Amino acid sequence: MWRVLWTLVARAARGPLSSRPCTRQSSGAPALGPGSTIFALSSGQGRCGIAVIRTSGPASGHALRSLTAPRDLPPARKACLRLLSDPCSGEPLDRALVLWFPGPQSFTGEDCAEFHVHGGPAVVSGVLQALGSVPGLRPAEAGEFTRRAFAHGKLSLTEVEGLADLIHAETEAQRRQALRQLDGELGHLCQGWAETLTRALAHVEAYIDFGEDDNLEEGVLDQADSEVRELEVALGTHLRDARRGQRLRSGAHVVVAGPPNAGKSSLVNLLSQKPVSIVSPEPGTTRDVLETPVDLAGFPALLSDTAGLREGVGPVEQEGVRRAQKRLEQADLILAVLDASDLTSSSSCNFLDTVVIPTVAGSPHGSSQRLLLVLNKSDLLPSGAPDLHPDLPPYLLLSCLTGEGLDGLLEALRKELATLCGDPSTGPPLLTRARHQHHLQGCLDALGHYKQAKDLALAAEALRVARGHLARLTGRGGTEEILDIIFRDFCVGK
Repeated sequence: MWRVLWTLVARAARGPLSSRPCTRQSSGAPALGPGSTIFALSSGQGRCGIAVIRTSGPASGHALRSLTAPRDLPPARKACLRLLSDPCSGEPLDRALVLWFPGPQSFTGEDCAEFHVHGGPAVVSGVLQALGSVPGLRPAEAGEFTRRAFAHGKLSLTEVEGLADLIHAETEAQRRQALRQLDGELGHLCQGWAETLTRALAHVEAYIDFGEDDNLEEGVLDQADSEVRELEVALGTHLRDARRGQRLRSGAHVVVAGPPNAGKSSLVNLLSQKPVSIVSPEPGTTRDVLETPVDLAGFPALLSDTAGLREGVGPVEQEGVRRAQKRLEQADLILAVLDASDLTSSSSCNFLDTVVIPTVAGSPHGSSQRLLLVLNKSDLLPSGAPDLHPDLPPYLLLSCLTGEGLDGLLEALRKELATLCGDPSTGPPLLTRARHQHHLQGCLDALGHYKQAKDLALAAEALRVARGHLARLTGRGGTEEILDIIFRDFCVGK
């Protein structure tokens, strides 16, 4: 319904104005063009108590006057109650709160207006169509409000990405990280690095231009070299974050694995709090990888239920086992599940020997995978039983049936995911996108070329390249293609 409504509004905005005679339009309204004024529904679609419609551009004041005539503009940044009327027919549309944000002190840096109307479809439709009839206004594209804020210097590109992440945040950790990036922490850090490179470049170029005149202080090049070395250390530290920021943004990959009938599917259902997997006493029930996004102790995760690892009795189950083994190789964290009452079975011993112990000990290739060993079905153990197995790695006892041990498992998951994703509340800003990694690595590579350069002109060029990577990271040197991809993630009214 909302897509149809938006299409009608767009058509109305593009249609000939002569076919819609209006009684309240002034002849001095701004015309369509590069400085056109945009409008959109900014709140969520569907019925709601209050819907927010916003405009941005030079005709915002004219649009606000057109819908609230004969009243004048309200005081800046002060909510006022107004009767909204169709500027063509004069028909009342709604009684709403309106706000006026004259530029440049607004979100986009342009003149902006907001209409806080009742959230019924008929009201929203009427106000949008009324705005579409005002000369100089057109429906906004996806992310166009934020793009205008970026173009007017209200937000850096990293802050824009933080705003997008905040809109899409589903967990507490994602919200904290997005707020830090929206507050400009990563942008300010890159700006400090860029200033360091600017100073180093100035020293090198000063030596090139005036070094022979002996008018420079001693140690100018040594100072530049020292600043570059310090920056190399800082960049290396951030690049060694093992993709923590990207995991925090998109979710760590948590794979539940174990032999058949250990309770893997029950654990997935318990953690996701919904019936994701079929639970059955029959071995081999799960024959494919089932995935579900979950919030685990405040951190985002993609939880995967896999087939029981054993020698399959048929080609379908064998394929499920193969997929389970491949998914294990891709896991950030493995939840290894065993039946606490059946640790001596061949399938349990084989899983311990081939998956648990090698992962805990660390692979010869330096795998960064982490593992939690969960002994399920603790409710089947006799009370006062001795230690289950003296050679077992550290484990957690759990009963998916009764829920006993779940709090301990969630706390262990929180610690593991904090290590994998980083703590968004403390420490340096995280790199949440591959783009960040690419430009910081490019900057670090350019600094390596600076150190190897035998000619000062080549050394200066390497510093320019390094500084260019930092500029593109914050959006001051980005291409239109990159900007299009980033702003495409926003909804129409943002």
